Amino acid sequence: MNEIIQYFADNIEMVYILVLSVFIGVEVISNVPAVLHTPLMSGANAIHGVVIIGAIIVMLNSDPEHTLSMVLGFIAVILGTLNVVGGFVVTDRMLEMFKKKK
Repeated sequence: MNEIIQYFADNIEMVYILVLSVFIGVEVISNVPAVLHTPLMSGANAIHGVVIIGAIIVMLNSDPEHTLSMVLGFIAVILGTLNVVGGFVVTDRMLEMFKKKK
């Protein structure tokens, strides 16, 4: 427990940046009009392919004997893939709404 407290004490600037970024993110998202919210979120979900690449890199660089890192990396790959696919599905459904009906 002392190691965790010491880590936060040594990296207090990063904690401040994290807290400020959360507040800024909430403020930005709350001011987005409802009409633009879904397209922006589906695009943001598609960008989360970076999570997949990061999880694969972490899994490749981790020790095969360390089960926790492998399990967490696998879960990150699965959830990142679901997020990317969901973003594209939502975008496709939205584009279908704007097509002319036959």
